[in-house]
Amino acid sequence: MGSETNRPETVTGRCYCGACLLSAPRPKTVAYCHCGDCKRWTGSPLPAFAAFAAGDLLITPRPASRSHANGVERLNCPDCGSPLAAVFAYLPDAIYVPLGLLDQAGKLGPEMHAHAGEAYDWLHLSDDLPRHDGSARTSLNGVTP
Repeated sequence: MGSETNRPETVTGRCYCGACLLSAPRPKTVAYCHCGDCKRWTGSPLPAFAAFAAGDLLITPRPASRSHANGVERLNCPDCGSPLAAVFAYLPDAIYVPLGLLDQAGKLGPEMHAHAGEAYDWLHLSDDLPRHDGSARTSLNGVTP
Protein backbone atom coordinates (compact mmCIF):
# COMPACT_ATOMS: atom_id res chain seq x y z
CA MET A 1 0.00 0.00 0.00
CA GLY A 2 1.02 3.61 -0.48
CA SER A 3 2.92 4.51 2.68
CA GLU A 4 4.45 1.07 3.31
CA THR A 5 7.89 2.10 2.07
CA ASN A 6 8.00 4.96 4.60
CA ARG A 7 7.20 2.71 7.56
CA PRO A 8 9.95 1.94 10.04
CA GLU A 9 11.41 -1.59 9.92
CA THR A 10 10.76 -2.09 13.65
CA VAL A 11 8.19 -0.54 15.96
CA THR A 12 8.13 -0.28 19.72
CA GLY A 13 5.59 0.94 22.20
CA ARG A 14 4.23 0.77 25.71
CA CYS A 15 1.08 1.08 27.74
CA TYR A 16 0.29 4.25 29.71
CA CYS A 17 2.14 3.17 32.88
CA GLY A 18 5.01 1.44 31.07
CA ALA A 19 4.40 -1.99 32.63
CA CYS A 20 3.74 -3.59 29.22
CA LEU A 21 6.20 -3.14 26.37
CA LEU A 22 5.52 -3.89 22.71
CA SER A 23 7.84 -4.59 19.80
CA ALA A 24 7.35 -5.94 16.30
CA PRO A 25 8.69 -5.68 12.78
CA ARG A 26 7.01 -3.35 10.29
CA PRO A 27 3.19 -3.55 10.45
CA LYS A 28 1.21 -5.20 7.66
CA THR A 29 -1.15 -2.25 7.41
CA VAL A 30 -2.60 0.65 9.39
CA ALA A 31 -6.32 1.48 9.41
CA TYR A 32 -8.94 3.61 11.09
CA CYS A 33 -11.88 1.75 12.62
CA HIS A 34 -15.19 3.51 13.21
CA CYS A 35 -17.01 0.55 14.82
CA GLY A 36 -18.70 1.10 18.16
CA ASP A 37 -16.75 -1.72 19.82
CA CYS A 38 -13.33 -0.21 18.98
CA LYS A 39 -14.49 3.31 19.89
CA ARG A 40 -15.68 2.14 23.30
CA TRP A 41 -12.56 0.01 23.96
CA THR A 42 -10.13 2.81 23.12
CA GLY A 43 -12.25 5.73 24.31
CA SER A 44 -11.56 7.45 20.99
CA PRO A 45 -14.05 8.79 18.43
CA LEU A 46 -11.66 7.59 15.71
CA PRO A 47 -9.43 4.68 16.72
CA ALA A 48 -6.52 3.78 14.45
CA PHE A 49 -4.68 0.48 14.56
CA ALA A 50 -1.48 -1.03 13.21
CA ALA A 51 -1.88 -4.65 12.10
CA PHE A 52 0.92 -7.13 12.67
CA ALA A 53 1.31 -10.80 11.84
CA ALA A 54 0.07 -12.54 14.98
CA GLY A 55 3.40 -14.21 15.72
CA ASP A 56 5.42 -11.03 15.16
CA LEU A 57 4.07 -8.89 18.02
CA LEU A 58 5.87 -9.27 21.33
CA ILE A 59 4.06 -7.92 24.40
CA THR A 60 6.06 -8.17 27.62
CA PRO A 61 4.59 -9.29 29.90
CA ARG A 62 1.71 -10.66 27.80
CA PRO A 63 -1.57 -10.20 29.69
CA ALA A 64 -4.52 -12.55 29.51
CA SER A 65 -7.08 -11.72 26.85
CA ARG A 66 -10.73 -10.87 27.46
CA SER A 67 -13.72 -11.18 25.22
CA HIS A 68 -16.89 -9.14 25.51
CA ALA A 69 -17.92 -9.53 21.88
CA ASN A 70 -18.21 -12.78 19.96
CA GLY A 71 -15.07 -13.43 17.89
CA VAL A 72 -13.07 -10.56 19.41
CA GLU A 73 -10.31 -10.90 21.99
CA ARG A 74 -8.80 -7.84 23.65
CA LEU A 75 -5.63 -7.49 25.69
CA ASN A 76 -5.28 -4.74 28.29
CA CYS A 77 -2.47 -3.84 30.66
CA PRO A 78 -3.27 -5.48 34.00
CA ASP A 79 -1.84 -2.46 35.87
CA CYS A 80 -3.19 0.64 34.11
CA GLY A 81 -5.87 -0.89 31.88
CA SER A 82 -4.50 0.54 28.63
CA PRO A 83 -5.82 -1.22 25.53
CA LEU A 84 -2.85 -3.16 24.10
CA ALA A 85 -4.03 -5.34 21.25
CA ALA A 86 -7.05 -6.99 19.67
CA VAL A 87 -7.54 -10.21 17.74
CA PHE A 88 -10.54 -10.69 15.44
CA ALA A 89 -11.71 -14.17 14.35
CA TYR A 90 -12.59 -12.86 10.88
CA LEU A 91 -9.06 -11.45 10.44
CA PRO A 92 -6.95 -14.56 11.07
CA ASP A 93 -3.23 -14.42 11.67
CA ALA A 94 -3.25 -10.72 12.57
CA ILE A 95 -3.18 -8.72 15.78
CA TYR A 96 -4.17 -5.04 15.97
CA VAL A 97 -2.46 -2.48 18.21
CA PRO A 98 -3.90 0.98 18.92
CA LEU A 99 -1.66 3.40 17.05
CA GLY A 100 -1.29 5.79 19.99
CA LEU A 101 0.75 3.20 21.93
CA LEU A 102 3.49 3.03 19.32
CA ASP A 103 6.60 5.19 19.52
CA GLN A 104 6.70 5.44 15.71
CA ALA A 105 3.00 6.34 15.28
CA GLY A 106 3.90 9.56 13.45
CA LYS A 107 5.34 7.48 10.61
CA LEU A 108 2.43 5.02 10.41
CA GLY A 109 -0.35 6.83 8.57
CA PRO A 110 -3.62 4.91 8.12
CA GLU A 111 -4.39 3.51 4.67
CA MET A 112 -8.15 2.91 4.92
CA HIS A 113 -11.29 3.34 7.00
CA ALA A 114 -13.16 0.28 8.30
CA HIS A 115 -16.81 0.49 9.41
CA ALA A 116 -16.97 3.98 7.85
CA GLY A 117 -20.77 3.82 8.00
CA GLU A 118 -20.51 4.05 11.80
CA ALA A 119 -18.52 7.29 11.79
CA TYR A 120 -19.96 10.08 13.91
CA ASP A 121 -21.95 12.63 11.90
CA TRP A 122 -19.82 15.47 13.29
CA LEU A 123 -16.55 13.81 12.25
CA HIS A 124 -15.41 15.36 8.95
CA LEU A 125 -12.26 13.93 7.46
CA SER A 126 -10.89 15.26 4.22
CA ASP A 127 -8.58 12.35 3.38
CA ASP A 128 -9.15 10.34 0.21
CA LEU A 129 -8.48 6.94 1.80
CA PRO A 130 -10.71 4.00 0.83
CA ARG A 131 -13.80 3.73 3.02
CA HIS A 132 -15.44 0.40 3.77
CA ASP A 133 -18.89 0.36 5.37
CA GLY A 134 -18.16 -2.99 7.00
CA SER A 135 -15.12 -4.61 8.49
CA ALA A 136 -12.89 -4.19 5.41
CA ARG A 137 -11.98 -7.85 5.96
CA THR A 138 -11.31 -8.49 2.27
CA SER A 139 -8.82 -5.62 2.08
CA LEU A 140 -7.28 -6.32 5.48
CA ASN A 141 -6.94 -10.07 4.88
CA GLY A 142 -5.43 -9.43 1.45
CA VAL A 143 -2.60 -7.29 2.79
CA THR A 144 0.80 -8.93 2.93
CA PRO A 145 3.74 -7.66 4.96
